[in-house]
Amino acid sequence: MGQASCDLESELLPAGRRPTIMGLVTPQTGSIQFKGQDTVGMKPHQICRLGVGYVPEDRRIFPKLTVRQNLQVGLKPKQKVDEPWTIERVYEFFPQLGDRDNQRGGNLSGGEQQMLTMGRTLMGNPEILLVDEPTEGLAPLLVEMVEKILRIVREEGISILLVEHAMDVALGLADRTYVMSKGEIVFHGTGDELRENTEVRKKYLEI
Repeated sequence: MGQASCDLESELLPAGRRPTIMGLVTPQTGSIQFKGQDTVGMKPHQICRLGVGYVPEDRRIFPKLTVRQNLQVGLKPKQKVDEPWTIERVYEFFPQLGDRDNQRGGNLSGGEQQMLTMGRTLMGNPEILLVDEPTEGLAPLLVEMVEKILRIVREEGISILLVEHAMDVALGLADRTYVMSKGEIVFHGTGDELRENTEVRKKYLEI
């Protein structure tokens, strides 16, 4: 996981797979490997401390805590990182959050809550980021902002596992793409290869 990458899973991947990676659901078979370790059976906080960050689709912010307090929740104890994420650094990437530093999370707009969720996850200095439908319900301008942030995260050397319904966004970010149907990988390749594969797109990705 040393090199930054961005992988795309199609909408056909069951929603339970991402919580499974985070240890919220125990898989019935198989293994989940991260940095040479099988994480099956580990608690979510143990997986998190290995360097896995999770940005859930439903955001899961703490509505009664302020923006700053929400970000502080993301801190991990005793981490040794050369360039750790700080609240000030998060505010550089998300200026709107800085403007609302003392406001409660529940009073933010949907786009701002999405920024807060991503910022809170970055505060844990993850090596890989699981990002679940980050542009869901956002206005086009905020979609562009989220896409820009994901690109910056990649440039920081953080690998990203992205699940995204907006195919243009996803294919524009992904180094490798995977399409799954009924638990089977039916396609894997680059974004350009998926664009050119009309058979796969027509069968699995287009209505």
